[in-house]
Amino acid sequence: MAEATTKNPAQNSQVKSATRTLDIIEYVVAHDRPLVAQEIATALAIPVSSLSYLLSTLVERDYLERQGRRYSAGPGLARLQTTGGNYTLRDRAAPLVRTLRMQLDETTSFFIREGWEIEAIVTESSEQALRYSVPSGQRLPMHALAAGKVLLAALPEEDLDRYFAETVRENFTPDTVTDEATLRAQIAQSRETGFATTNEEFSRGIEGIARVVMIDGNPVGSISVAMPKVRADAATEARVRDLLKKSAALLEGG
Repeated sequence: MAEATTKNPAQNSQVKSATRTLDIIEYVVAHDRPLVAQEIATALAIPVSSLSYLLSTLVERDYLERQGRRYSAGPGLARLQTTGGNYTLRDRAAPLVRTLRMQLDETTSFFIREGWEIEAIVTESSEQALRYSVPSGQRLPMHALAAGKVLLAALPEEDLDRYFAETVRENFTPDTVTDEATLRAQIAQSRETGFATTNEEFSRGIEGIARVVMIDGNPVGSISVAMPKVRADAATEARVRDLLKKSAALLEGG
């Protein structure tokens, strides 16, 4: 007797999108010339509205290149044939940041340290109406963001002493912590927990939680979540910490 199965429309839609994405890649690669979207849509029987989104995503991920109205194979495809040693830290962090954003629907970023500042090399913004966006490619102060504080906590004592001697810590809001004693107390706590937090220190109404990422004993960056205070209840914060810890562990494990 055959078993009855219940189809999940959302799951079916995701499988269909995945199949179409692979079909697009295979079709474009199989042709030794750039293709216009209409040709791809006709060949693969994909509605133009759906195709547009899939093509944009593939271009964004460098699996396709766009020149005017035409698409061809992109440099991202070559990465799929390389060994893990050829992947950059950004390449490794990007899917984890993207997944974490989808799990929480809160803005998620991966930061690296540049001198006494930090920079987001990967960031994914929440899709909720009330959200916070992290500027990409911009140097930001370590003392005012959770991602920076957790990296301060990873510094050796001599480097931390240099940080306090060489920096002027700006107030961004009335809640920004700038004095050395309070920051050192927060750093000590972060060293115990592996996390750092901020509460409206860089932007009003925004909380941040970050976890350091260590590879071969070295702090290579931090992964953080920024969210409006109105959504930052105790249960949500606990879930954020748990997912940050798991994401950092995946990066640390290579």
